[in-house]
Amino acid sequence: MSRGVRAAAAAAVSAVAAVAVRDLLQRNHALLRNFPVIGHGRYLIEAIGPELRQYVVAGNNEERPFTRDQRRWVYASAKKENNYFGFGTDNDIEYTAGYPIIKHRTFGRAVPQSNPQAGYEAYVPCAKILGKRRAKAFRPDSVVNISGMSFGSLSGAAIEALNRGAALAGCLHNTGEGALSPYHRNGGELIFQIGTSYFGCRDAQGRFDLRRLKDLVAANPVRALEIKLSQGAKPSLGGLLPAAKVSAEIAATRGIPEGVDCVSPSRHAEFSDTDSLLDWVEMLAAETGLPVGIKSAVGDLDFWDELTTLMATTGRGVDFVTIDGGEGGTGAAPLIFTDTVSLPFQVGFARVYRMFAERGLTDDVVFIGAGKLGLPDNAIVAFALGCDMVNVGREAMLAIGCIQAQKCHTDTCPTGVATQNRWLTRGLDPALKSVRAANYIKTLRRDLVKVAEACGVEHPGLIDSTSVEILDGRTASTGLDEVYEYRPGWGLPSKADRDAIVELMTATEPQGGSAPPSADAMR
Repeated sequence: MSRGVRAAAAAAVSAVAAVAVRDLLQRNHALLRNFPVIGHGRYLIEAIGPELRQYVVAGNNEERPFTRDQRRWVYASAKKENNYFGFGTDNDIEYTAGYPIIKHRTFGRAVPQSNPQAGYEAYVPCAKILGKRRAKAFRPDSVVNISGMSFGSLSGAAIEALNRGAALAGCLHNTGEGALSPYHRNGGELIFQIGTSYFGCRDAQGRFDLRRLKDLVAANPVRALEIKLSQGAKPSLGGLLPAAKVSAEIAATRGIPEGVDCVSPSRHAEFSDTDSLLDWVEMLAAETGLPVGIKSAVGDLDFWDELTTLMATTGRGVDFVTIDGGEGGTGAAPLIFTDTVSLPFQVGFARVYRMFAERGLTDDVVFIGAGKLGLPDNAIVAFALGCDMVNVGREAMLAIGCIQAQKCHTDTCPTGVATQNRWLTRGLDPALKSVRAANYIKTLRRDLVKVAEACGVEHPGLIDSTSVEILDGRTASTGLDEVYEYRPGWGLPSKADRDAIVELMTATEPQGGSAPPSADAMR
């Protein structure tokens, strides 16, 4: 044995001995005191537990929040690889209560395209006009859009990749409540989210500043404003950005101290009840000309009853409503809030939609769903319940490299998606990942149209609640309309909107990503 090898061996033995002595003398961890050195193996296994379960232990449909099959579909779609599955489903369809079944039609109104390769993946517009009463009303070009994820919660590289991807896919990119950063300025059109801290449109004391909002809107491709009341990840809590993630750049973007926990208030200071909320909505719309909506998880229904009653009787109202399910969420939140506060998407959305429908308000409001709706089966159920668009959050993160390590709250995301660590974010190439984000969104849109055609209609927004059944177990099922007590016609756009979207979808067969020339004219 050479002298160098002996020295190395001696150093290794000394290091192990030092660790053993430290373990024996420390009192914080009983495991290490009783089992010096080898006890560290337990903490190592715990640290890499999610990765072990994902790749070694868990079955195809066991992992949460997204199963291995679901992640593989997103990854393959983002890379334009084979996203098919062989040998039939491995889901226990007949034994799973609550499992949705989409009812295909032998002969439907929709005629599939003659060229299967063309697809409408590049252009599947919303069936409704967003903000019909506003000066800057428009028809969103995509039924799939990127959900609100702030710069801070996600890295600058991730935000840039998503924004570039939004531009490539022709969809909207929600800024999240963490202000409009330089990374949001890469071609994608934006929905600017206004949270309780008013990041991006606040004065030095943290109060809302209308002038700053108008300047921001004038200088950026902001198409709509979204007032965030709550979110599925942490309803009734303000946004939470741990101190480790509050870099100098984020502090400058938001106007907050560096390296200090950023905890937003749980409620807005600009309004104190539903009536004053609607006053504020109308003021923002009048001052900017933009459509204005709200985002909220669903808990107590008193607010929604008051909102729809006031909209029906006063003429004031929101232009869109984003409903976030309790199963949604990115970033950091207390366990009790992620697990048990807020209704899941389907239950919450159906209850809210019912109130709008009973008061005759659904034709003029665009409904947006969020909460694991970036998977085709979940999205189809959302459209059948009345969604006009869906937002994708974690699925978009998966498309740009997230491996579901569940380290979002620690600033140690190994793929650079949800961290501000420069060493980790350097591995995320926005130019490459933007293409994958766009591929994923286009593939999801294509699949939604294919399922719509199977249901006999031309557009996912025309799928009604009678097209889906929910299995009750081995031998029975109940129609989605019966489960949520929907009346005939609920969940569909108005007759005029249905006719307009059918004309748009059948006017041409888009080639190479171009939209039909009549899209802007048919506002």
